[in-house]
Amino acid sequence: MAIIVTGASGLLGRALVGALAAEGENVVRLVRRTPRRTDESFWQPDKGVVDRAVLEGARAVVHLAGAGLGERRWSDDYRREILDSRVTGTRTLVTALKELESPPEVLMSASGAGFYGDTGDRVTDESGPRGEGFLAELCERWEAEAGQATQAGVRTTTLRTAITLSAQGGALKQILPIFRMGLGAPLGSGRQWWSWITLDDWVRAALHILNNRALEGPVNVAAPEPVTNKEFTLALGRALKRATMPIAVPGFALRAGLGGFADEGLLIGQRAVPSKLLDSGFRFLHPTLDEALAAVL
Repeated sequence: MAIIVTGASGLLGRALVGALAAEGENVVRLVRRTPRRTDESFWQPDKGVVDRAVLEGARAVVHLAGAGLGERRWSDDYRREILDSRVTGTRTLVTALKELESPPEVLMSASGAGFYGDTGDRVTDESGPRGEGFLAELCERWEAEAGQATQAGVRTTTLRTAITLSAQGGALKQILPIFRMGLGAPLGSGRQWWSWITLDDWVRAALHILNNRALEGPVNVAAPEPVTNKEFTLALGRALKRATMPIAVPGFALRAGLGGFADEGLLIGQRAVPSKLLDSGFRFLHPTLDEALAAVL
């Protein structure tokens, strides 16, 4: 039985597809261009187009597709693109799953720790309430679309992923050159909590969720020890053996360059912990940030 993956060209998707292939799984990637290989299938999520024959009898669907959050300034148009790429794409998949004679056992759909909004110093697990702001509302609508798959008897999980640490992509790759020049600095107050996870642990957690039938609903895919932004800055400086700047980057400078993403992606944070993963027996390779950065770098 095949495992169907959307967003397979992204950081998470590439790593997961590689791990699945290494385990001998039959992986089919949904792509929005003409397929070039036998393990690709065309879909057009904004038009409701997906090949139901590919989904029929599949073991699982892992849905990771969506427009990048930090790649462009958050104009009104780009906010709509971010929202539509997630909500409409998920709806396309779930609508197709409901029409299958033999739907997959599980749908694993991406989400984000941004669901919780700004938690301040409050620790939150999957039972925590939805926060305020665009990202929180986005995650709620995204997860609601995925949750419709339960009507077809599909075990459904939403992966509330934290900042994923990899030198090959994501936020860490973007800031490494700055820190290597000795120009790394806290952002804003530096007191905002950042939940994080290494790419290796994210892949291991995804495989754990895939194979654990007891896990459903939202799952925090984050390491058990979130840190403040100031602690993250100092830890990355130590890992690179570089000094960090004593003066923080002011919020107005970040807003000037990034717009709304600065407020919701950098200047506030979530102190989210992975209760469901830990309770289900998952063990992290890199539970602390110093261990994580040493492994990643």
